[in-house]
Amino acid sequence: MDEVLLYVAIGFVAQMIDGAIGMAYGVTATSVLLSTGVPPATASACVHAAETFTTGASGLAHWKLGNVDRKLLWRLAVPGAIGGAIGAYALSGFEGETLKPYIAIYLLLLGIVIIWKALVRRPLESPQPRSVAPLGFFGGLLDAIGGGGWGPIVTSSLLGQGTTPRYAIGSVNLAEFFVTLTISITFFFTIGLGLWPIITGLIIGGVIAAPFAALAAKHVPAKALMLVVGCVVIGLSLNTIIKAFT
Repeated sequence: MDEVLLYVAIGFVAQMIDGAIGMAYGVTATSVLLSTGVPPATASACVHAAETFTTGASGLAHWKLGNVDRKLLWRLAVPGAIGGAIGAYALSGFEGETLKPYIAIYLLLLGIVIIWKALVRRPLESPQPRSVAPLGFFGGLLDAIGGGGWGPIVTSSLLGQGTTPRYAIGSVNLAEFFVTLTISITFFFTIGLGLWPIITGLIIGGVIAAPFAALAAKHVPAKALMLVVGCVVIGLSLNTIIKAFT
């Protein structure tokens, strides 16, 4: 029960962050799980299994609110699912302790990206994003291998190109459901999904956090929250890296 409560807390914090700024659920949860000693493949599998529920609910809400560009959705979802399946299959074949510091380095870089995105100014809106299929593929690939990164990579890139924010965030959220579902199925057939205390805790924490995250999105400045998240992810990743090399 103590373990479940720990993962409820992790899921709650991760969903609060994701619900408030539209990204970083996987980055936050995976960073914390790695720092507590969970192997990379197990951490990614558990996070994506839990995310299947949270992204499904979030994506459906965006669909009902008219925030989804159908053409953009499938241009992201199909290559993203393919990349996610390849990434999950590749990760399942690596020794956990060997790969952990490199995953932590990847997450550290994502933390830096989040901080950078919080500080740079966005360009004027442009209705036609470029290189969407490659972006979806590599977003899904790195998301599976690193346990997170779909939002920071894909959403940030689309916003950086000037895509209308509501369509970028809504389409990426719904596409993420298909990506996380594919990743979870791949992990199920490779390493299995046996650590249900982690998965259950993350789901419960995310469900509890959802309404509070909506309030945070309305009242907490996104820039300030992104800076905090970036710093936390960098700190956790540095801790994992130092432990791995000492």
